[in-house]
This record gives sequence, structure tokens and C-alpha cells, in this order.
Amino acid sequence: MKRLILALSLVGWAATPELAVAAEGNPNPRVKLETTLGDIVVELDAAKAPITTENFLTYARDKFYDGTVFHRVISNFMIQGGGYDTDLNEKPTRSPIKNEWENGLKNVRGTIAMARTTAPDSASAQFFINVVDNPKLDQPISGGAGYAVFGKVVEGMDVVDKIRATPTQDSPKFAGAGKVVPVTAVVIKSARVVGASAMDGATKNEAAPAAPAKDAPKPGGQP
Repeated sequence: MKRLILALSLVGWAATPELAVAAEGNPNPRVKLETTLGDIVVELDAAKAPITTENFLTYARDKFYDGTVFHRVISNFMIQGGGYDTDLNEKPTRSPIKNEWENGLKNVRGTIAMARTTAPDSASAQFFINVVDNPKLDQPISGGAGYAVFGKVVEGMDVVDKIRATPTQDSPKFAGAGKVVPVTAVVIKSARVVGASAMDGATKNEAAPAAPAKDAPKPGGQP
């Protein structure tokens, strides 16, 4: 079983004119995560992470994150979610994206970044929020690459800390991962693009099919 390290390829993947326009039109779109412990608002950086930002917005617009959980919580590290339902079944995702880890954004407390396997360009839907400064994630520690930050929490850091403090346990579905799964599920009830960006590209990806989940990242060891 492949392991999701934070959790995360498309050879030749490059920012398209469409993404460039999105970045120029609204460089800091926001997404509101309504969770069972409160709301979190993240502000994305489309100028520095255009591919990752558009990917996250697409999943949010498609309501992919609705009903997923924060399945991996490490109180002195990060909280990770966006890939599993409340029964810890993995959801099928779109194709993986280019790793934008060299964009100048750092894995400091309150930032949001993409989770992936040991393969640098394997991120799909799962993300994590740093609850402490994690400078090692900015280094080429896994597969010769770091972890791509694409935004930051601007509201609800107290909620992030509530999730961080939630009791955790082992799960047979994540053998070897340790006590990282919340005892009481922390559910993302909805993820919605808010503000002006809510209307940008609201339907442009609605017909795109999801990719098979066979190569999707799994939770596992720390970087």
C-alpha cells in the first residue's frame, strides 16, 4: 500500500493561459471549510501556486470535500484531510498535479499545503494544515522535493487548534500509521468558494470525470 507522507505526474505539466487569467483576476481566492468543530477560511495564493490553487478550487466547486474527514491528526505537526469519508473509505480523485513546492511559500504554522506520496508529483485532493512551523517540509526530503504550500488560514485558526487537540486512536484501515485517527470524526460538512471567486469558473469543470483511486496516496509515515 502506498503511503501518504503528508500526507503530496504529469510530465511537462505547465500553468495554462486559463490558470494565468485566474491568477491575474483573483490572486487570493478564499474557501470556507465548515467542519463539525467550527469554520475555517483559507486564502489561496493563485499567483505563486496557480496549478495547486485551481486544483483545490475545482474540488471545492465540485463539492468533493463535502462529507470527508480530517483522518490524520498529529498535534505537534499537522492536520490532514480531504480524501476519506466518515467510514474511512477513500474517494476517487482527479489526476495528480505538478508539485509547486519551489514557489517561495513556506510550511509555517497556519499554512495549507498538498499531501502526497513519496512521488513528487502525486498530489490530488488531500491537503494538510501546518499546526507548527515545519521547515523540513520546505526541503527536498521526499522523492527529491518538498511539500507545496498554496495558501494560509485567515479565519478559524482556533478551530484548527481544536482539531489538533482532538483525541486520536489507531485504525486497522491505516495499519502502521499510529494513533493519528480522531476518535470522534472531524467532518468537513462543506467546502465552498467564498467572495468574488465563487463565481469564477463555477461550471467549467462540471463535466470532468474523476480519475480511478488506485494510485491515490494513502496515510502513513511522516516525512
